Amino acid sequence: MPKKAAQKTAAPAKKSILIVDDHPVFRAGLTALVNLESDLAIAGEAHDAVQAMSAIESLRPDLVLMDMSLPGKSGLELLKDVRAMHPGLPVLIISMHDEAIYAERVLKAGGRGYIMKQAGPDKVIEAVRRVLEGRVFVSERISAQILDAMSDSRGKSAGSGASTSKLTDREFEVLGLIGQGKEPNEIARLLHLSIKTVDTHRGHIKEKLGLRNGTELIHYATRWVVEQG
Repeated sequence: MPKKAAQKTAAPAKKSILIVDDHPVFRAGLTALVNLESDLAIAGEAHDAVQAMSAIESLRPDLVLMDMSLPGKSGLELLKDVRAMHPGLPVLIISMHDEAIYAERVLKAGGRGYIMKQAGPDKVIEAVRRVLEGRVFVSERISAQILDAMSDSRGKSAGSGASTSKLTDREFEVLGLIGQGKEPNEIARLLHLSIKTVDTHRGHIKEKLGLRNGTELIHYATRWVVEQG
């Protein structure tokens, strides 16, 4: 009897990812890393919020892998726009900023995960796959910190946490960088803002937190960063 021809099984479609980051070298490295995986593929790249929203419309990716610091509009602000326009599209934040400061706010804004750029390649791929599976990705340390805050088992930094909730996302970013010892010109460079705009944010932060001067702002921010970490 003639042998039956073996039926070919179609390979499952790769999950498509859009990278949003303003550093071309980092985008290239991330693209090379992801494209090595048999189940993942980079659908496109964007360097700012405008390009990102356009690319999402045209490419319809399965996941957006987004930096926190972007020209013009921050990753947190863009995340909220993506969630409003494409509520089913998962967003994973990959950032140089300390997750102890930003991860919880990213999750509250609708992000599905947070990973630092310093993480190893295997960890980045693990984070991507976990978010694509519909789960949330943060480090074990941050997961424990968030659960602890929710249960209020220690009541750690309850006062400062309540105060910082008054801040806008951009003010929150500026506060975190002040607490890390960054000077206004460095904050301006990191957030793609003018020094005048940074000074305006500093003024709003002082007003909202009831701080009298720059020295009190630095002391508050430094203490807050230490408590969060």
